[in-house]
Amino acid sequence: MKNHTTFVINPAAGRGRVGRMLRQLEAAIVRHAQSSDAEIVVTQAPGHATQIAQRAAPGSRVVAVGGDGTVHEVLRGIAGSDKAIGVVPIGSGNDFARMVGLHKLPLEAALRTALYGAVRSVDLGVVNHRPFGASLGIGFDAAVARKALSAPTFLRGMPRYLYSIFAVLRELELPNLELIQGNQVLYQGPSLLVALMNGSTYGGGIPIVPDALPTDGLISAAVAGSFSRLGVVGILPQLLMGKHVHHPRLHFFHGTEFVVRFDRPVPAHSDGELLEPSHEYRVQMIPGGLRVVQSGA
Repeated sequence: MKNHTTFVINPAAGRGRVGRMLRQLEAAIVRHAQSSDAEIVVTQAPGHATQIAQRAAPGSRVVAVGGDGTVHEVLRGIAGSDKAIGVVPIGSGNDFARMVGLHKLPLEAALRTALYGAVRSVDLGVVNHRPFGASLGIGFDAAVARKALSAPTFLRGMPRYLYSIFAVLRELELPNLELIQGNQVLYQGPSLLVALMNGSTYGGGIPIVPDALPTDGLISAAVAGSFSRLGVVGILPQLLMGKHVHHPRLHFFHGTEFVVRFDRPVPAHSDGELLEPSHEYRVQMIPGGLRVVQSGA
């Protein structure tokens, strides 16, 4: 008996690319499934993918067709169940797919993998009782993502990102951070950002913690300490190339649980999805807590 598979297609993903491919995707899914074991559901609004995933049959596969935002919604719908998440990565950021080795698959191969690939376990992150797959970013990068929402509509892609960076830099005032593990304060002082990672990359491939692994049971944390505006501009090229790890104001830690506490509410994003700013983020890793469809029989 074949596994039942629900394909959750987000037409807004990839800046609308998935919507433009909708007929192609539906035809390809039907062709590869070759039976009635595959269901196709197109999302209608933010949050719909979570509802679809929650309603999917126990033990089934729920495939996110889109980017990290679609993955995050599906993940929230299946976390804590025996369902498995699959990914057909057609988004503007595919860091979850990159984490589980699916980001380079061409479309046809990605669909076959979603239907027939092996199901394996990876670790599952949780922040303030909310699950995440690949990444949690707190501070500067989340502020940039939030600022991008109010950027001029004619700006897209890299120009929009650069506009948002420099808009946040103009207002830059670092919060004071306490990073706590158990009863030990690992870092205390001004902080530009904190990244708590299951995968090694976020933001569409930025290797913020290059040695992070999704199967070691650990959160890999990076703390950027006190940076000036000029210092931020200087570190960005190093960060994009993964050459930042020896910078004296960057600190790296590993553990199963952290408390991230600030002197004021600080914005965050979970798998690229914005969270409400908070004074405190409680983060833990659940070893093997997520079932994922990956390549291989």
